Amino acid sequence: MNFQDLFAYQKSVSLSMQILEISTQFPKKETYSLTDQIRRSSRSVSAAIAEAYRKRNYPRHFASKLADGDAENSETQVWLEYAYKCQYLAEGSYKKLMIESEEVGKLINYMILNPKKFGVKTEE
Repeated sequence: MNFQDLFAYQKSVSLSMQILEISTQFPKKETYSLTDQIRRSSRSVSAAIAEAYRKRNYPRHFASKLADGDAENSETQVWLEYAYKCQYLAEGSYKKLMIESEEVGKLINYMILNPKKFGVKTEE
């Protein structure tokens, strides 16, 4: 298995690609603020999951990297909320993306709570 096979990774990439697509419609004035921030944070989630998987020989590093990914996912939710409140996102799109982000968060937390299932050698 490699990190691309992880469901959390796949879902996070899918979410970041949806955000990339929808953020192309944000106003030009947001290019270097909201648009840039939401794209960076959403992409960082999958990167953190990949890093965590590669650090699975080190339980604390595994959990730490996943926690970083969870934090980036939360940041993405903040930017989604701003996009919605600024009326750059329709309510339906906002709700759909938030639900998907929450699912990613649950998957990350599952990995943190069940490290053995991902090849992490834990002390018993």
